[in-house]
Amino acid sequence: MSSFVPTLTRRHHQRLREIYRSAGWPRQDLLEVELLAAGQVERRVSDQGHETLRVTDAGIETLARVFASNKAARSPHEALVEQVAVAMGRAGRLAWRGLALRVPLPRTLLLGEPLGDGLALAVAEPPAQLSAFDDGTDAVPGQPEHTWCMACPDVFSIRRSSVEAYLEPVVHEIKVNRADLLGDLKKPAKRAAYLGLASACWYVLGHDARGCPIGEPDEIPPECGVMLATPQGLTVAREAPRRALERLPFHVWMALAQAGPVEREERVQTGF
Repeated sequence: MSSFVPTLTRRHHQRLREIYRSAGWPRQDLLEVELLAAGQVERRVSDQGHETLRVTDAGIETLARVFASNKAARSPHEALVEQVAVAMGRAGRLAWRGLALRVPLPRTLLLGEPLGDGLALAVAEPPAQLSAFDDGTDAVPGQPEHTWCMACPDVFSIRRSSVEAYLEPVVHEIKVNRADLLGDLKKPAKRAAYLGLASACWYVLGHDARGCPIGEPDEIPPECGVMLATPQGLTVAREAPRRALERLPFHVWMALAQAGPVEREERVQTGF
């Protein structure tokens, strides 16, 4: 009998987690075959002849090891982004991380301001989510004084609603470093881009090694709300002003559809 044991990848870890959380119905694909060969799962046959899968003790050890590894590998910024995304999910919202969303901004607002750190001009080779609907130029039809920019909010969320006017899109910008926060506050174009995409914008401020916030609420421009991330959780220091936003632009819908929201809370927390 062969002693071949396949090397487990992230896809194997994800499937193992799915089997652990489900009734164990087999899919009978090659990924499942490799998990069986590796001793991570085992087949069970009921009295009625129905075959199911069960995660073995070795599989449980693998899940625990992967969870510990993923938790240790997350940077403070990534951990806080995930914490905010989870909080939005608990509040009944659909949340996305790592989006690149196109937004028109006045050219005068961009003059003299270095781009980067979440804001860039749309150039000849746009991100993949733009290729389906534009030609990659930076011209804004009907707005000659504007140019397209790419905004990259840490967390973007909408309400679960079938009425577009009730979506209330919200941007959360995550800051865990004092110097990064101060540099960001010097970029009005970045905040303008976020406010152009959402009905409200929040700054979420992390804490230092002593547990103190990296910034004070009155340092944040009044057009944005402020949340403080403490060891005990997220607290609202100042509410974000809200404005009506009747609908999301088509290109934003395209980006949301291609990226897909955070699927479920457990997957955000474990990373597999």
